Amino acid sequence: MSSRDAILAEIPRLRRYARALTRDADAADDLVQETLQRALEKWPLWQRQRDLRPWLFSIMHNLHVDGRRRGHRVDFCGDDDLPVPVQRASQTDSLELRDLERALALLPHDQREVLLLVGLEELSYADVARALNIPQGTVMSRLSRARARLKALLAGETTPQLKVVST
Repeated sequence: MSSRDAILAEIPRLRRYARALTRDADAADDLVQETLQRALEKWPLWQRQRDLRPWLFSIMHNLHVDGRRRGHRVDFCGDDDLPVPVQRASQTDSLELRDLERALALLPHDQREVLLLVGLEELSYADVARALNIPQGTVMSRLSRARARLKALLAGETTPQLKVVST
């Protein structure tokens, strides 16, 4: 597979992750375009023996974080602007999807990123750590906290579960 074909094969995953990060189709398309542009500019720096996907996700993550730092925060879309699935199995599925979307939006940004990369994009902990430039232990910790918080939110708990730590 040529380099061009390898990059083209990753575009759907990049779009899906960008959409989950920005929650806006136009902003997601812009982020994907910036990611691909940066990847092409930095192409000579890519280490051919490494997997392309984590490298592209790393570029996207850094661009997204830089945008947030510059104060270009993306406004979350309202319930009316959520994408409508092409085919719904039942009303229950639609409601569960809506609840999941809302619960994901309530997660802290760093936990949501890790959860999406591991759960949705099926990246390994090591690949996520490289993509986000954080230790692998931090990935596992954030993922654990994200899963616990998501489970609590989906169960209807509205306040965070705090642990008492003795000093």
